[in-house]
Amino acid sequence: MDSLTQIVLGAAVGEAVLGKKIGNRAMLWGGIAATIPDLDVLVGNFFMNEINGLAFHRAITHSIFFAVTFSFILSFYTQWLYAKGHHKSIWYKLLSTIIGIVILILGVGAVAVISKIIGGIAALIVSLILLIPPILYLGYRLITKYLNMEQPIIDIGWKSWYKLFFWTIFTHPLLDCFTVYGTQLFAPFSNYRVAFNSISVVDPLYTVPFICCLIFASFIGRTYFISDRPSTILLSNTIPKQKYNLRKYANWAGIIISSCYLIFTLFNKMKVNKILENTLKEKNISYSRYMTGPTILNNILWSATAESDTSFYTGHYSFNDNKETFKLFEIPKNHFLIDPKSDDKVVNTLKWFSKDYYAIIRRNDGRIQINDLRYSTFKGQPADENGYVFRFVVQKDTSGRYHLDNALGGPPRGKEAGILKPLFNRIKGI
Repeated sequence: MDSLTQIVLGAAVGEAVLGKKIGNRAMLWGGIAATIPDLDVLVGNFFMNEINGLAFHRAITHSIFFAVTFSFILSFYTQWLYAKGHHKSIWYKLLSTIIGIVILILGVGAVAVISKIIGGIAALIVSLILLIPPILYLGYRLITKYLNMEQPIIDIGWKSWYKLFFWTIFTHPLLDCFTVYGTQLFAPFSNYRVAFNSISVVDPLYTVPFICCLIFASFIGRTYFISDRPSTILLSNTIPKQKYNLRKYANWAGIIISSCYLIFTLFNKMKVNKILENTLKEKNISYSRYMTGPTILNNILWSATAESDTSFYTGHYSFNDNKETFKLFEIPKNHFLIDPKSDDKVVNTLKWFSKDYYAIIRRNDGRIQINDLRYSTFKGQPADENGYVFRFVVQKDTSGRYHLDNALGGPPRGKEAGILKPLFNRIKGI
């Protein structure tokens, strides 16, 4: 899932585990811990080539093993930080403020880019208008309040911190398992990627209600967690029961609503699978296996890919379509276009990454392109080399092995609006 959703989930889980004892700090550390697994992207970008980075994403940092082991490091650090009073030092407050401001700036930039892609300048201006006031307010609070606030000592033991970090880190890959991309949940013991294929990596219907409940909960009873006495030790009785219950119910409401929506997507998937099977039967298409998954930003428009001996049949179905049938088109496998050696790392990694749902085309420039058909195409035009959601351009070197020229995901740069508009039309059943 996208980073914002993971932060919200981590903050909510942190509140559920430790909010009674440490208030909004549980949300803060839960959100921080929930972002750690996705830092594998930075490792892949800066220290690995593209093919190794592709294999490394959602690997060890998204595993049960990582959640169990790395949580020890974080729990001992936070216990040292708060129990010894290091969090009261000006250097820590300044560092926290800088990090907070950087995160806010990155958030504004991300939303601005997305708004520009989806709706042009008008949507960009509206987004900035809606974002600038709360960001300025948060910046004001950081500078005028947080830096001058007398922080209490917090000694709750490393075991309490461990519970927070384990559950916030573990729920990150658990949620990722519901996407098409898949997660190496059992790394380093297995590179098998768990993928339930029921929710998009970005789904506002999952995130928005969740974040609203979380924000509401964060404002309830927070003053009870602030002490003017620096020697104060926060314990479980820091907040009145009535206030805490309201806070707890608001937070759990977000968790329950989002979880119910996640279950709802599984029922959607079962229905979509049945519709695909009926479509394949009606069209007399013989297949060995198939997969389905929702398209970006929604759970209404679904893509599907079915495999036969020589071809893949792929297409879309929207719950708003007049007829319960997939609009399928054929894509030849063309696996004969490459002849990799048995130990060819690039080709073997791409085959593993796509779960063997891949087809090959020769581009107009003569190079070979391997297309990951788990995500189908943007417009249902198999001849369009840039119309595939995930596409990898490879070339054979003098040793007879292939190297990766480009790993491309999403619409071609500059053509985002032209790709997304037909997608939204298909969601509406057009």
